[in-house]
Amino acid sequence: MERPGPAGPVRRAPTHPAGARYFGETSMTTLFCRRAWLGASLVLAIAPALSAADALRVRVVTYNIHHGEGTDGKLDLERIAAVIQRLEPDLVALQEVDVGTTRSQGVDQAAELGRLTGLQAAFGKAMDYAGGQYGGALLSRWPLEDVQTHGLPYEAGCEPRCAVAARVCPPGDPRRFVFAATHLEHQNATVRLCQAGKLAPYLADTGGLPVLVAGDFNAVPGSPPLTVLRRHWADAAEGKWAPTCPAAQPDATLDYVFYRPANAWRVVETQVIEEPVASDHRPVLAVLELP
Repeated sequence: MERPGPAGPVRRAPTHPAGARYFGETSMTTLFCRRAWLGASLVLAIAPALSAADALRVRVVTYNIHHGEGTDGKLDLERIAAVIQRLEPDLVALQEVDVGTTRSQGVDQAAELGRLTGLQAAFGKAMDYAGGQYGGALLSRWPLEDVQTHGLPYEAGCEPRCAVAARVCPPGDPRRFVFAATHLEHQNATVRLCQAGKLAPYLADTGGLPVLVAGDFNAVPGSPPLTVLRRHWADAAEGKWAPTCPAAQPDATLDYVFYRPANAWRVVETQVIEEPVASDHRPVLAVLELP
């Protein structure tokens, strides 16, 4: 879903565009500095406790789902959910998610994928589209706090893009970190570079917490946007890139998991998942540990 347009001055998108935000089905506030609204007793009741003395292992998936439409032309969210479930993720960054659009039969795809996978869902609106909304989403096995959506700069004729982020709170563990999903401009290289440069300051106010950001960056290794991103972030697949798009016969690496600070995380593994049909991108799995 990409639309070319005439060149023009890059617009500074609002930091917090209006849009649906979900924690399961509950509306969330948008300030990282706010205290957690989940009490410790509730958090401990949700899942078994983790020992703070052990490294926290985090399985992260990023997946551009193409609004659930596969390379066979079929709209099938259950197929997308099955791909996600096979990977047993703790966190999922989704791109090209529809909420209430006519082309997706009015389905809230973020909430539906949350239901199908048993994960909590948070949607970030990038734009109004086809009678509904279009953007990115987070899925999480762990409670999410303070969901925040940042609009990214764009030009007239380009699709608005965003980054949706939340604080992740593993039950029974004092460690917290921020997880974000994003999707950069497809056709306009100037806009894509500007968006890459804005991600770091947009995600800077995390109270010193470690950060993971994953998504479809529409940029290959060594390109200017990736060079900009690597000034602030480490790449989980550094030097071991594999193509992710198009899904049927991938020849370009466009999808990544980045992290910071570099010394706060240890990368265990990364892999591109061989799934040629469910979407036009292949999902990427990264396993990291937080000491």
